[in-house]
Amino acid sequence: VQLAEFGGGSAQAGGSLRLSCAASGYTHKSFDACLVRFRQSPGKGREGFAALDNDGGTRYADSVKGRFTIAKDNAKDTLYLQMNSLKPEDTAMYYCAAKKWRPCSLRVYEYNVWGQGTQVAISS
Repeated sequence: VQLAEFGGGSAQAGGSLRLSCAASGYTHKSFDACLVRFRQSPGKGREGFAALDNDGGTRYADSVKGRFTIAKDNAKDTLYLQMNSLKPEDTAMYYCAAKKWRPCSLRVYEYNVWGQGTQVAISS
C-alpha cells in the first residue's frame, strides 16, 4: 500500500493551491475507511486538520474550516485537498494518511499508511 503526493509549492497569501494524494497497492474499499490530511510546521508537531470517511463525511480543524476542502475521486483513487485563502501560517510539510477502520480521528498515531509529504510555503 502506497500513497504518493503531488502538488504543493509556493503561493502568496490569499492564493490557492491543490494537493493530490494517489493511492496504489490496495483496493479502494478495503483500506480507505479514513483518509486524512496532516501538516507539520518547523518546530511543531504533526497535526491533523482534515478527514474524509468512506461515506463522504468530512471534518476540519478550526484553523482551516471554510478555506480548505478535502475530496476524493474514487475512479482515480486520488484524494484532493483544495486550499484557498492561504495564510503564511499554512506554511508546512503536508502529508496524507489512511487507515482501514473508522472513526476517522485526527490523531497521528492511529494512521499507519503515509504519503511522503509535500512542502507548502506561503509568503505574505
